[in-house]
Order: sequence, then structure tokens, then C-alpha cells
Amino acid sequence: MNKLPERTCMGCNIKKPKKEFIRIVKSKTGEIDIDKTGKMPGRGAYICDNIECLEKLIKSKRLEKVFEMKISDEIYEKLRGVILDK
Repeated sequence: MNKLPERTCMGCNIKKPKKEFIRIVKSKTGEIDIDKTGKMPGRGAYICDNIECLEKLIKSKRLEKVFEMKISDEIYEKLRGVILDK
């Protein structure tokens, strides 16, 4: 039996199967995007599909540390929209 790939949420640090997360990806050109398919090329970071984890992620600036760049408010708003549109 194959083991499902697990990832860790950047907001709450809980491990879950990859499919249960929202993937945020940084492309080689330095663009940040939300990867709904989980297949976009680039460095990935994962977050639970809830607003509390997003707030923790914003407050800790963890995404900026992982991607080693400033993350615009526009990206956070886009993430907030994806989470609230479920």
C-alpha cells in the first residue's frame, strides 16, 4: 500500500495529506501564485484551508522567510479569497 504524501501547514504546523492543503508556489522568476492543481513548477509552501492558519502565517511572516522575499498584501488577499470561497 502506498503512503500518501504528507505536508506541514505553515500556520499551525500540523501534518496532513498533501491534498488537504492550499499550495503557494514561488516560480523561478520569483512570482508567487496559488497552485490549485498542486502541479505548478517551483518552490511550494502549504497552508490549511482555514482563516486562522492564514492569520498566523501573516503575523509570523513565515512565508516571507521561506521564500526569502517580501510577500505583497495582494497575495495574502488572494489567499483569503480562496479560503473564504469554499
